[in-house]
Amino acid sequence: MLHNPNASTPAYPPQQEQGWDRNGPGPFDMALGFLRRHYLVIAITTVLSLLASFALLKILPPTYSADVKIMLGTSKAAVVQPQPAVQDEPPLDMESQIEILKSKSIATSVINQLNLADDPDFNGKGSPLHGAVNAVRRLVGLAPEPNAPSMDDLLDEFQRRMNAFRIGTSSVVEVDFSASDPHRAAMIANAIAKEYFDQQLKAEANEQRTITAWLHDRLQDLGNDATTAERAVNELKSRYNIVSADGKLIDQQQVTELTNRLVAARTHTASLMTRLNRFDDMLATSNADMPVDRIAAVSDFSPAELSGNLNPPDGLSLSNSNSTTIINSLRQQYLDNAKREYEYAAKYGNDHVAVVNIRATMKSIRQAMLDEVRRLADVAKHDYAEAKQQQQEIERQLAQAVGKSQDTRAAEVSIRELETSAKSYRALYDTFLQRYMGSVQQGSFPIAKARVISAATPPKKKIKPKSIVLMAIGLFGGLALGGGLGLLAEAKDRSFRTTDQVEDRLRLPCLSVVPLLKRGEVDKFTKKATANAVAKVEPDGSQRMVSRGPGTCWAASAMPTSRFAESIRSLKVAIDQDPNRTSRKVFGLTSALPNEGKSVIAASLAQLVANSGKRVIVVDCDLRNPSLSAMLAPDAGTGIADIVSGGRQLADAVWTDPVTRLDFLPGMGAAQRDTSDILGNEQMRKLFEQLREAYDYVIVDLPPLAPVVDARAISALLDSFVLVVEWGRTPAEVVEHALNTAPNVYDALFGVVLNKTDMKALKRYANHFGDYYNHKYYARYGSVMAE
Repeated sequence: MLHNPNASTPAYPPQQEQGWDRNGPGPFDMALGFLRRHYLVIAITTVLSLLASFALLKILPPTYSADVKIMLGTSKAAVVQPQPAVQDEPPLDMESQIEILKSKSIATSVINQLNLADDPDFNGKGSPLHGAVNAVRRLVGLAPEPNAPSMDDLLDEFQRRMNAFRIGTSSVVEVDFSASDPHRAAMIANAIAKEYFDQQLKAEANEQRTITAWLHDRLQDLGNDATTAERAVNELKSRYNIVSADGKLIDQQQVTELTNRLVAARTHTASLMTRLNRFDDMLATSNADMPVDRIAAVSDFSPAELSGNLNPPDGLSLSNSNSTTIINSLRQQYLDNAKREYEYAAKYGNDHVAVVNIRATMKSIRQAMLDEVRRLADVAKHDYAEAKQQQQEIERQLAQAVGKSQDTRAAEVSIRELETSAKSYRALYDTFLQRYMGSVQQGSFPIAKARVISAATPPKKKIKPKSIVLMAIGLFGGLALGGGLGLLAEAKDRSFRTTDQVEDRLRLPCLSVVPLLKRGEVDKFTKKATANAVAKVEPDGSQRMVSRGPGTCWAASAMPTSRFAESIRSLKVAIDQDPNRTSRKVFGLTSALPNEGKSVIAASLAQLVANSGKRVIVVDCDLRNPSLSAMLAPDAGTGIADIVSGGRQLADAVWTDPVTRLDFLPGMGAAQRDTSDILGNEQMRKLFEQLREAYDYVIVDLPPLAPVVDARAISALLDSFVLVVEWGRTPAEVVEHALNTAPNVYDALFGVVLNKTDMKALKRYANHFGDYYNHKYYARYGSVMAE
């Protein structure tokens, strides 16, 4: 971001205090300003769009739409209602019927019946465009277009004009048809409905004949299949002598019983194995020093687990034991002895005979408990082995029973399949017999499944083009197009239009807004004013006089009460009020691009300073394009380059204005030389020191920043710079880039002058303070002519 710490602080102290932030225009002001700037484009596009809409209303033929309403899914007559064929019919598919109404078969039939190929509405002969095309073809000598359209074209046109849709969730379908003649539209819409009924009746009759024939053949096949399946069932039962009790086969009952016993045996075996594993785990971790509580943990087994009484299946027997009581008794003895051992040891000492005997007794009790646990483990192992053997025996018996029933099961499966097949064939036969009888009766009385509830009548109002809608589209379309063009113009405009834009983007104060002058009026006025002023001055042959003539260069002194002069005066006041004015005498005027008016601003500022009685000199340092020298001293042969090179003295090159007494140093004598070296050498520094001592103001006309580097080369010799920006032309990005590439110039910038400003247009951009630039305010204090 640009930042200018050396920018002149007195010019705009509020902005520096607020960090250049300001309350900009609100949304309403922005919209109003946009309309002010682009109202003409918006108005023209809106008028043209309205004219185009009006022309379309006159050119486009009217279109009328007739509609017929059809109720779909009408009930059958009562005489055939009870038949199964009717009762089993699925509900009518509304979407399918709508597609039938839109089909090409109905369209083709209606086109042929009503001979629509000769209708101008369909073949295109009736449209103004067709007539205009044929007229143009005849004028250029070409044959008219073929009169007979193809069937595909007729079908496309017919389907474009025809529409069918369902009304809400009802069973009513509305068929619309559009035509330029209301009677023709109603006739075609009714013809579509009639053709739909005719085709539906034909399709119904053909479908009934096809179904009846198919049902007859199918009945014969199903009767034969049912008889064959029933015979096969009886033969298979006789072959395998299949007998059942209580609805179940005997082999199946035996297998079921053995299966239940096997489940119980496996459950019992698993429980015994769990008990055995618990004993094994306990014994695997036991030793002579194992705490008695750990050994006595075997008493946590339930009595049934310790004794092996785990509800064995029928035929299984397990041993009983009172081991739980034994273990608990031994544990209690151990605990009693442990208590005594603690008391004796405390009373007599650990090595007393009684204490030693008690410890021996406790050790024997622990060993007895371990022996009891091992015995219980042996019992559990024996019980598990016996249960495993009994389980294997039941498995063997079950396998034998299953093997014996294989043949019976295979036969049973076949019998069931045959019985199911026979019942299915018989049920299908009965169903098809009922359907066949219903189909025979229904075929004798065909009826359409639809009826017309509202026939089409000729409409009284056209549906298109709608005048209000078309004109509204033209109005809003024109406004939108004009607004879009305005937005496009706003997006493409990258130049500076207001002082706020200058200050916000460049972080510099806008010292003055200089109006754009009308060249013809200014030349006429300055020519007369200059002639009068020169006539009053006595010529001095010892001085080289500046050439005064018509042009904007002399507008400030020739029109001192004009807005142009007031804007230059604003720049002068800003410079005079600079608190560092005593140390700042040399001011350079530059721009980002050529032809932005910096030379005119420099000359005009010098004139106003000279009129105030100050000593001022204008130095033309634009050595590559000395345009100011061409205006003020076109006959000069000696310039600043000659002084720097030592060939001339300052007094030999200075020109004086006889009216304002300002001095001018032309930028001559630099042909075929490196101008940046001339502007930046030591002799140039000495020259500017001499100018500082001789003058109150030294105004330097510098080259532009973007194309050449001369302004950067001389920047160290100047106290301040003033940047001239042309209003509405110089891109802001170019100015920013030029300042970024010349930081030494930017750091010394005093402010910006917005030049060649269209004051009337400025009011449209600075709408929130546009009245500040109103002509009527300036007219009360001075002249606004030639602006």
